[in-house]
Amino acid sequence: MAKQKLEDLDWTNLGFAYRDLPYSYNEEFKDGKWQNGGLTTDSSLTFNEAAEDLHYGQEVFEGMKAYRTKDGKIQLFRPNMNAKRFNNSADRLVMERYPEDKFVDAVKQVVKANADFVPPYGTGGSLYIRPFMVGTEPLVGVSPSSTYTFHIYATPVGAYIKGLHPMPYMVSKYDRAAYAGTGQAKTAGNYAGSLLAAKEAKDNGFAGELYLDPRQHKYIDEFGGANFYAIGKDGKFYTPKSHSILPSITKKSILQIAKDLGLDPSETNIDVNDLDEYTEAGAMGTAAVISPVGSLTNNGKKHVFYSETEPGPVTQKLYDTLFGIQSGDVEDKYGWVVPVE
Repeated sequence: MAKQKLEDLDWTNLGFAYRDLPYSYNEEFKDGKWQNGGLTTDSSLTFNEAAEDLHYGQEVFEGMKAYRTKDGKIQLFRPNMNAKRFNNSADRLVMERYPEDKFVDAVKQVVKANADFVPPYGTGGSLYIRPFMVGTEPLVGVSPSSTYTFHIYATPVGAYIKGLHPMPYMVSKYDRAAYAGTGQAKTAGNYAGSLLAAKEAKDNGFAGELYLDPRQHKYIDEFGGANFYAIGKDGKFYTPKSHSILPSITKKSILQIAKDLGLDPSETNIDVNDLDEYTEAGAMGTAAVISPVGSLTNNGKKHVFYSETEPGPVTQKLYDTLFGIQSGDVEDKYGWVVPVE
C-alpha cells in the first residue's frame, strides 16, 4: 500500500478509514524483556505461520485520538487511562505488560511524527491512534506466547457517524461476550464475534446492534463498539453496570461531566422492556464520542426516544462539553488533556 499523500486528503470528508501514514512505532518483547523500540516507516508486520495470535487470538489493542486546537496545538485525551486499560486487557489474555509511561511516550512520538496529518481545527476530524500487541511465538498447542510485538499506527479520521444525527439500532439475538469471559478486555475476539450481528443489523437497515446481558438476555449491555446510556424521565443519567462490557474511558468521563451537570448519574441495570422510562439514549466511545440513538427495535417492536431527526437537549449538552474539552474549546478543569509538544 502506498503512503498517504497530504495533498490528496479532503479534511471535511475523511470518513472512518485506514490510511498508511509516514510513521508507526514498533517494539519487540523477547528474551524476557522489551527491546529498544522506536519509530519506523515500515507499516507491515511479519509473523511465523504458527504465530500464537494468528491461531488463538492472543491480541489486545486500544483506540484513542489526537485533536487539533484552535491555536494549532495538538492534544491527547486521557492517554494514561488507555495505557492502564491496555495492560488490564493484557493481564486477561496472559500477555506481557507494556510500561505505561513508555506507552504514552510512544503514542506522543507517533503523533508528533505524523503531525501534518492531524486534521485542522473545525473540520470535525481527529488523528485516530491504534496501539496493539500480538503474541508472535510459533505454537501448535494453546498456551501463552513468550514473544510479543507492540505496534502503534495512526490514521486521520472524520466523525464515526457524521453529524450529531440520531441513528436506528436493533437489539441483537447474539451475545457479545460471556458473563465471566473477555468482555472487559479490548481484544480482537470480542469484535470478531460481533461481525455477524453487525452484518445482520446493517442488512436490516440499522446503524448497528445492541447487546443484552449474556445471563438473562434482559438487561442492556452495550453496542458493538460503544457503551450505552439513557436519560430517564426523572432527568437522571443512566448507563449499564455489567461484568461483560468494556470499561469505557469515554463513559468514565461522561459520568463525571453528567455529575457536574446535576444529572445524578448511576451505573445500574437497564431493563430492555422498560424503554418507556427514558427520554433520550445514546452511544459513547472513542470512535463515536457521543452519538444519539433515535430508535431501538427489539423483536420487531420499535421504540423511539427523543427524536429520529435531532439530538435531545441532554445529549447535545454532553457532546458539546466532552468534545469541547477534547478539542480545546471548553476549559479542561479535570486535567484530562495532555499536550503533544
